[in-house]
Amino acid sequence: MKKYLWLFASLISSFVFAQDYGPGNMIPDYGQTFTIESPGFETDTKNLLKAVIDVDRSFDPSQPNKLIETAARYLNMHEKAGVKPENMKLALVLHGNAVFDVMKDEFYSEKFPETEKNPNLPLIEALTRNGVQVILCGQSAAHHKVTKEKADENAEFALSAMTALVQLQNEDYRLIKF
Repeated sequence: MKKYLWLFASLISSFVFAQDYGPGNMIPDYGQTFTIESPGFETDTKNLLKAVIDVDRSFDPSQPNKLIETAARYLNMHEKAGVKPENMKLALVLHGNAVFDVMKDEFYSEKFPETEKNPNLPLIEALTRNGVQVILCGQSAAHHKVTKEKADENAEFALSAMTALVQLQNEDYRLIKF
């Protein structure tokens, strides 16, 4: 009997605490989020939300970079919360090993022979279609031999990540660093 009560309690708690987790409207293929009902800290849906995400590393080369996908999550969750897309300005600054994540398929596959395509390119394309700036550190790119010819056309080169981060913050972008 106790075993059945425990099972029943587990089932009930899973329904009570179930969260709505799913795709967003802006970039449905990436950046799934949870719906948070009645948060105590309310989301400002009226003011302009300007953010720059500092992306300085990569993970599994066969999967989209989790830090780049954060941009999709940012757009999706805020749009779901009622922020108009035109009230979101977002930039990614890639440096360090993350510069490889913007390479065209043929160059990415040379760098990572276990891959056929760069899994980041569809995500980067979706982000730029939604107004996200993708900025590549020129210093890291030069160090890692990622040239403009090897990079996706959606990535723009800056003198350095430091330069891009400072300039964007001077334009009131808020830094998001993981």
